[in-house]
Amino acid sequence: MPAAFTYHAKAQSTFKPPLIANENAYLGDIVSSEQNDPEKPISGGFYRLEKGTPLVYEYHYDETKIIVEGEFEISDETGQKVTAGPGDVFYFPKGSKITFTTPSYGLAFYVS
Repeated sequence: MPAAFTYHAKAQSTFKPPLIANENAYLGDIVSSEQNDPEKPISGGFYRLEKGTPLVYEYHYDETKIIVEGEFEISDETGQKVTAGPGDVFYFPKGSKITFTTPSYGLAFYVS
C-alpha cells in the first residue's frame, strides 16, 4: 500500500520550535523518517536564533540549512565567516563546529 505524504500548512509562520540552548536558540523537527527508517533517518525543521548569546554547535551528522528570514552570522573553525540572509544555503559536514550569531533574529529550515 502506498504511503501518504505529510502536509504542514504555513509551517514557517505557525510552527514554534522549542528552546534548545541559552536564552535565544530554538530548534524543532517538523518531519522525520525515524519511525520508517530508524537506521538512516532524515529530519527537517526550523532553527530560530534571537539576538543574544552565540550558539556554538558541533555537528554529529551532515546537515543543510536554508535561511528563510532575518540574518545570521555563521563561522567555523577554519576561519570562514559569512553574513547570511534569506535564500542562502549552507551544508555543514559531520564533525564541523559552527558558531551562529545574529544582530536581531534569524530563521532557517534544516534537513539532516
